[in-house]
Parts: sequence; structure tokens; C-alpha cells
Amino acid sequence: MTLSSGVVDPARYDAARGGFLRFRRHGAGYLITNDFGRYAFLTETEFSALIEGTLDEAGPLYRRLCEEGFIRDRMDFEKLAAIWRKRNLFLWQGPNLHVVVTTLRCNHRCLYCQANSVDMKSHECDMSLETAAKTVERIFETPSPTVTIEFQGGEPLANWPVVEFIVDRAREKARETGKAVWLNLVSNLSLLDDAKLAFLLKNNVSVCTSLDGPADLHNRNRLFAGGDSHAETVRWFRKIHVKTEGKASRIEALLTVTRFSLSRHKDIVDEYVRLGSRGAFLRSLSPLGMAGELWEKIGYSADDFLNFYRQAFDYILEVNKHKLFVEQTARIFLAKILTDEDPNFLDLRSPCGAGVGQIAYNYDGGVYTCDEGRMYSRMGDESFKIGSVHEGTYRESVEHPAVRALSVASCLDNQVDCSRCAYKPYCGVCPIQCYAEQGDIMGRMPTNSRCRIHKGILDHLFEKLRDPENEKIFREWLRPREEPSAYQRL
Repeated sequence: MTLSSGVVDPARYDAARGGFLRFRRHGAGYLITNDFGRYAFLTETEFSALIEGTLDEAGPLYRRLCEEGFIRDRMDFEKLAAIWRKRNLFLWQGPNLHVVVTTLRCNHRCLYCQANSVDMKSHECDMSLETAAKTVERIFETPSPTVTIEFQGGEPLANWPVVEFIVDRAREKARETGKAVWLNLVSNLSLLDDAKLAFLLKNNVSVCTSLDGPADLHNRNRLFAGGDSHAETVRWFRKIHVKTEGKASRIEALLTVTRFSLSRHKDIVDEYVRLGSRGAFLRSLSPLGMAGELWEKIGYSADDFLNFYRQAFDYILEVNKHKLFVEQTARIFLAKILTDEDPNFLDLRSPCGAGVGQIAYNYDGGVYTCDEGRMYSRMGDESFKIGSVHEGTYRESVEHPAVRALSVASCLDNQVDCSRCAYKPYCGVCPIQCYAEQGDIMGRMPTNSRCRIHKGILDHLFEKLRDPENEKIFREWLRPREEPSAYQRL
């Protein structure tokens, strides 16, 4: 058995006693995981003994591996099955995230815009009240007991009457159906005013905006002919942050990392801390829309992003020695690693959420598997359109061949590399990202940039988990807040 190369000799494997596991070289030893989300760090000697069935049965390691489902003849199947069901609860629910595009108009021209927005004069790209009414009716046909409606664009505030109408109608439908409803607005905030804000706060609409760092960096990425985008974002962020303190509705900010961000990790984190944000969401570029067209100017390799992420993450850990400050990508992974509560983040689950966990509704009533699928329609490709609110039924949309194809393509058991990867219990694949990058919804993981980024982030997280002080910080990140968060991409 040549453990140093990571190759296990099948002849030495004790199939009668060894439970199913996946493994990955980690430091001087191995990381092992199973389908129940359990993990353990083993030395080479311990790993060899586990594989060969010679672990000391009286030792604490053996007892722990029995408890967590790694020893075949000592598995508590009822307990482990209950854990698996809890971690995969989303498989028994219908689509609960509904992205509604109220308009394609926008007063920004962001370098990485995925939506291919249009200018503010193009009112023909606004959703009508008739289409909005049909969209709400279709949304509430989902069997999910929880409905999240997320307003997207363009800039959704450019079509305020439709936002207002959908909020009011969704509240009525929630009372009629008994469903819980969450409302989220994704906005650059530049068209907000006090009257609109009062309506949003009254109706517990959470707000999500983009903040790419200090003014010079933010304004370089997010072009705004009408003024200073950073100044407007910061002004409204502070105001909403104060008004929603301690409430279920709140404001969050997201960061999109461009090439211009790569050397600015400290400046970016400091900007978020200065504004009093609860944390930052360090997101890599997507190759969709404008970003794909400008990739040579703003893009980078997976390794470039990982270098940025590791530096930013380590700096965030330093910040946490003085105040609680969360990195949201890590928090999603850590919830899967340290708890049995899957946050159901649609980009990191198997199968993915396209048509199963989310549906997107275009301004004209077109129904798409997801927001990324809707974005592809702006690029002239309708592969991911699954219907219209003006015709057909909800059932016809969710049973559409495109939904079936994306579900198969995003089931990690169907991916050769993913099915064997130690990180399978915590990861997910986006077939549309694979389609954009590699021309096929069934991605080729060895050369897939998103796969490389996820593996790199998880490598870093598990390395940090070896330190008990870091684990204390991570568990504090996961501790339920006194007030629930309304902004959740379920």
C-alpha cells in the first residue's frame, strides 16, 4: 500500500468492516468524509489501519469513527438516515426562491453585469401589472410552505409600481394560502427615496446591494453616469442598517471580485468593517453577460482568485479577534461541515436549484430554470426557458426537459470526479456555469474553474479547522442570531 501517493491498494482493504468513505490528502495525513457530512483528520498510520481493519477497537478514534458512520459493522442506520434526511430536506420541497425581473432598465453599467441591462429609456422592457399579477399567481402554486420572492433587474426600482404591486399581492396570497413569505430587493439603491424605503420597511422587505470596496474600486467596477455610485450605496446602506437593527428585514452587501480587486483584500474588508456590516460575501466572477465579453480586462484565473480569497479570509480571522465579522461563502460551507443544518444555498447543493429550488420570471412573463438561465436568454440562447406565466401551467414548467437535464447534470453522483471527491457532502455544481465555461451542462471538473475554486476554499477551511481557536470563531458564525434573517436565498 503506497499511502504517500494517495493510492490505496484494494487488496489491503477490509470490505467487511470498512464503511464507505471518501478521502483526500491533507497536510501530512488524510481527510476522510462520508455522505452524512462527517469528517475526520487521520495520520497516515491511522488511515492505513482504518483501511486494513486493524484500528484499536478500544481506542477513542475507533469509537468516534463508529459514532460517525465510518465503521461498517457498527453503524446506527436509523440515526444516520435521520441525519441524511435532515441534511437533504430540500429534496422534498418545491421551488422556494422565485426571482422576479421587474425591468431590464438600469442606470448603471457595471463591468461584470450578467443581465445585459438596457438604458433607462427602454420602457418596453418593463414588466406590466398584468404580467406581475400572473407571476404572483404562478409563484404561489409551488408546494413549498415557504416562498421567497427576490426582485432583480436591471434595476428593479426603475419599475417601482410593479415592485409595490407584487409586495402587496404576495402578502395577500400568503394570508390566503398560509405560506410564509420572504421578500428581498436586489438594488444599487441609487433610485431609492424615503417614501420607497418606508414602504419596504413597513412590509419587511430585505435589501441586498453591491459594495465592491473603497470608492475608487467600487466606482471603477460599477459605472454610474448619474453620480457617485459608492457614495449613494454607502449613504443608503447606513440609513437602512440603522433602521433595521434588530429586525427580521435587513440590508446585506455583496462583493464581486474583479482583476482590480485582487491586490486590495485588506482595503475591501476594512471598508465593510467601517460600514458596520455583519460580514462580506467574497464572490468570484461569473463568465455570463458583460463579464464574459470583458474577461480579458477584468477576469482572472481560479488560482488568482484563491490567492485573493486566502489572504482576505485570513485577514477576516484577524478581525474576528476584536469583533464578529463573517465571510459568507465560508459560512455556507461551514454550516454543512459543522452542523446538520444545510443552508440550502442553491449554488452549493446537489442537485442544483434550477427549476427545483428556484424559478426566474422575466419582465415579459417568460419562465426560466433560474436567474442564470434567464440571463442566457439575453445572450440569445433560450435553452433554459421552461414556459410563460401567460400560458401553460406550473407543473409543465417544473417537469420541463430542461429542468430534468439540469437536475441530472448537477447530481454529483453523476459526475465522475465529484462522486469520488472528499468534498462531495458540502459542494454543488452549477450546470449553466459549466455551459458558459465549457460548452456543456455536464461539466468537466478537472478543468472547471468553479470546481478548482471550491476545492481551494474547502482546503483552506479544513486547514483552519485544525486550530480549536478558529473552530470557536466558526461556531460563533453559525450560532443562531436572536433575530432571524429575512435575506435567504433558499
